[in-house]
Amino acid sequence: MGTTWSVRLVAARKTNLHALHTDIQDQLNLVVQQMSTWEETSDLSRYNRANAGQWLAIPTEFAQVLRCALEVAEASNSAFDPSIGSLVGVWGFGAHAHSTTPTPEALDIARQHAGWQRIVLDAEHNHVLQPGGVQLDLSAIAKGFAADLVATTLRHRGIESALVEVGGELLGFGQKPDGEPWRALVEAGPEEDDHHLPPRILELNDLAVATSGDRWHHYTRDGQHYTHTIDPRSGQPLAHAMAAVSVIANSAMQADAWATALSVLGAEAGFALAEQLQLGARFLTRSNGELHERMTTQFQQALAA
Repeated sequence: MGTTWSVRLVAARKTNLHALHTDIQDQLNLVVQQMSTWEETSDLSRYNRANAGQWLAIPTEFAQVLRCALEVAEASNSAFDPSIGSLVGVWGFGAHAHSTTPTPEALDIARQHAGWQRIVLDAEHNHVLQPGGVQLDLSAIAKGFAADLVATTLRHRGIESALVEVGGELLGFGQKPDGEPWRALVEAGPEEDDHHLPPRILELNDLAVATSGDRWHHYTRDGQHYTHTIDPRSGQPLAHAMAAVSVIANSAMQADAWATALSVLGAEAGFALAEQLQLGARFLTRSNGELHERMTTQFQQALAA
């Protein structure tokens, strides 16, 4: 997947760990084969190349992720959008990376090709319509789904307790041998140690956490700071003072998508929507060189005592 993964688990002595490792890798490979923008033979790339008006059959997992992506897109008022592949490409963030700032004309064309409302998904029959020019990019949700898929595989293999990590997205279920739930330190901005924000530790008892922020994906071009998160509504990389957003949910796929959506919305609108939808979220913003923290009620309730 172009990223790392790890699994900590509680297993019986008779467990075949080599076979389990193979099963996990097979599931991660499945996500790549279906949803990678980097693989020309993936189902997603096949969709992106399809002609206008063409219906394509897609695998069940792909349809599941796309359905969730469209639901988050609607609920977030388009702050999340799986159709922004053209914008990702024109800014040089995708599989064909480059360092040239797009011209207004190129950006306008890319924006015309985007728009999640143009995507028609027949989830019952796993078919999706290519309306013409739509470039899907599921990078902001696929790693979370991969973590869910690994957790499901472990459960099916009889594992009752594990902590799964895929590309930084975490999911924990069951209890450790000491009877305690899995715990995770919430990722933060690079300045956190300097400004003495307290560490936040979550209890991941059938819970997932994902973090989105400019600490991990950013660069400077012509003196301008850019993040790799694009606001689908403007077509521009994020420019506000958000350092990081962490979201907890019952599935890593949901946490992954909402971490991106709330990052795009920003501290005020994002926090308001998170409270309205009863999402567990932690917001870190910058102001005058300082980091400021704000947590929803649901996030605070998940913190370890």
